Amino acid sequence: MSALDAAHFHDEEAAFAKLESIVWPNGPVCPHCGADKRIYDLKGVRSKPSKRNPKGVERHGLKKCGACRKQFTVRVGTVFESSHIPLHLWLQAVHLMCSSKKGISSHQLHRVLEIKYQSAWFMSHRIREAMRSGSLTPPMGGEGSVVEVDETIYGRASTHPKGRKFPNKKLTNSAHKNVILSLVERGGGVRSYHVAGSTVSEVIPIVNANVRKETFIMTDSAQLYKRQLSNFASHDRVDHSAYEYVRYAEGAPTIHTNTVEGYFSVFKRGMRGTYQHCAEKHLHRYLAEFDFRYNARIALGVDDAARAEKALKGIKGKRLTYRKAGTAEA
Repeated sequence: MSALDAAHFHDEEAAFAKLESIVWPNGPVCPHCGADKRIYDLKGVRSKPSKRNPKGVERHGLKKCGACRKQFTVRVGTVFESSHIPLHLWLQAVHLMCSSKKGISSHQLHRVLEIKYQSAWFMSHRIREAMRSGSLTPPMGGEGSVVEVDETIYGRASTHPKGRKFPNKKLTNSAHKNVILSLVERGGGVRSYHVAGSTVSEVIPIVNANVRKETFIMTDSAQLYKRQLSNFASHDRVDHSAYEYVRYAEGAPTIHTNTVEGYFSVFKRGMRGTYQHCAEKHLHRYLAEFDFRYNARIALGVDDAARAEKALKGIKGKRLTYRKAGTAEA
């Protein structure tokens, strides 16, 4: 039996019941006034008739608050609000994005769910918004823990338009690409950031804000880390230019950055093989997607169903309009 055979992936009433159990574990709460008493179910209510649906469409999951007298469903106040796409298709999309290690493209969602490509693209960005936490708490690491820090480059920065020659021939292609900084705790999670460049002013404050001072820090031999991380329990570096990738020290953790480089490998394979292109203004959401799946991976005891449920818990209090999805600030 396939995971997608579950009733909430095909039946609208079951889909609302499933989402309500996740968003309202202790019973319905009015998103308008916050009341959790005197919430009534409105059964048999239909939308206004139209040419496509002369009898209207049944409004599943509709409720009314006895305090403020306003109607609502579990969609209100979430990334699903104001969407005309059936909820069971939303739940299918969430499951597909959470269960695919390298993601699923909007074109594939468009074909599988049989919806317009534009709708599939917008759906995927709303789901990424639900996956995004942006929280610095709790801090990473701790006594005896190791956090690996590294940067990589991806895509083409918006400051260098396609087809434009390099103003300085001495510069390499990497000078015109987006810089991604990732912090990976061994046996734990990852936090990734799109930064303006591989500089002390961009990188070091992020490390200081995210990692406990009792942590062992591992980096490569980049100059920006030199004498900048002495406030941590230790800072060890591996020199890749000298073909050094792993170093062993007695009574100390193994020194390498292979974990964070493994994360970059999955990210780049997903971006090149699945998504193929990502505008700079959307990069932060794609990073949130890959971070989310890494932080809820099988190795940490989280299966596909639990991962999808965790993503659904993140839909509350977030909105993403079509106009916002196309801006860098969204």
